[in-house]
Amino acid sequence: MIPKIKLFLKNLSAILLLFAANTVSGIAQGISMISIPWYFTMQEETSLFGIIYWLVTFVALFWVPTAGTFVDKYNRKYVFLVLGLISGVVVGLITLSGYMQGHVPLGLAAMVFAATFFNYNLHYQNLYAFLQEITEPKHYGTITSAVEIQGQIATALAGAGAAILLEGLEAGQKSILGISFNIPFSIEAWELHEIFALDTFTYFLAAFFVVLIRYKPMVERKAEMGKIMERLRTGFNFLKSQPYIFLFGVVSFSIFVTVLLLAFYLSPIYVDKHMGLGGDVYAISEVTYAFGAIFAGFAIRQLFRRMAAVGSIILMTFITAILFATMAFTNDELLFYILLFVLGVTNAGTRIQRITYLFKHVPNQVYGRANSIFAISNILARMFFLALFSLPLFHKDNNVVYTFVILTGFLLVSSWILIAFYSKLVSPVVEDSA
Repeated sequence: MIPKIKLFLKNLSAILLLFAANTVSGIAQGISMISIPWYFTMQEETSLFGIIYWLVTFVALFWVPTAGTFVDKYNRKYVFLVLGLISGVVVGLITLSGYMQGHVPLGLAAMVFAATFFNYNLHYQNLYAFLQEITEPKHYGTITSAVEIQGQIATALAGAGAAILLEGLEAGQKSILGISFNIPFSIEAWELHEIFALDTFTYFLAAFFVVLIRYKPMVERKAEMGKIMERLRTGFNFLKSQPYIFLFGVVSFSIFVTVLLLAFYLSPIYVDKHMGLGGDVYAISEVTYAFGAIFAGFAIRQLFRRMAAVGSIILMTFITAILFATMAFTNDELLFYILLFVLGVTNAGTRIQRITYLFKHVPNQVYGRANSIFAISNILARMFFLALFSLPLFHKDNNVVYTFVILTGFLLVSSWILIAFYSKLVSPVVEDSA
């Protein structure tokens, strides 16, 4: 079912501007975050990138809960504005250095990766809390579908842009999946600092859109003046009083854990060492993933309209386990794209169902903090897997396939936990203890 934007007439302009800002910055951010891991892979520095990713994730362990307190304390429009301006300045300075040196050193590329990663950690917590704040409760399911579609369209465009910019495009006949295309023009591959320049521009353009946002809150938020630790304790106390919501928030993150590991770390290694293919295949796989996620945004609520959110998440987690197992034992290019499409469906579908569930069960007053606590479990899981997968064993020949076997087991355990507590998760007793 296509989300009906007319349902949001009370804050229509605010939502459209928010989506516009999220789209323009998301495209350039996506191209950068696809380009950086491939940049390290092409310089035979995958182990180094794994260490960098682990260190950035470790720092996020402390940054994420702090970000959650910002989301719940400050005006969420101004959080977007300040975050965008700071990110634009940081990436802009590194871009300038790249132009001056003629290339981007690995250390500076890692800094852009870290800056974008930390931006994500605050941006998406703020985005969902802001949308919950300006949307009527009866439309939560529709708005989560709409934001997923918008985000994944940006991801698809980023993947397509990265596929062209990483490898360039030559005029003449080009075959993709056996289909021949006549390309009448050529595009030279971009240097990394040129990609960062595009990223910088879109940060400032997104900030301009945010400045224009005007809205009327749909929920009342109380001012909280305590210190960060005091405000964090409020979020912990809410989840302590709602253990099954806490369990759901943690375990339902499992697909997202595996997708982040795949997108930022495992996929470039898998394409290069297991499939023996180039950066265009890696980038195109991001496009097929995004198409699957867009499909989920339009169809997932209709597909599971007669199934509880928890039940649909269990099913999609199990399907994702099958996908990872299949990737471990195959290396066909077409099948790889198909599997990434289905992964886009299951991850985005799970996120839509998960966020709709949390919107209904977590008060807006503590949403940022509760979500940041869930994110801590995500971070700890990724830190464990990154430390494990950074071992030299997984970087020899095509041994990367063993990481997919391990992630299959992780997903199966997660689905089993959700099944074991299904009755408690479907109908939690919720009291606003914020």
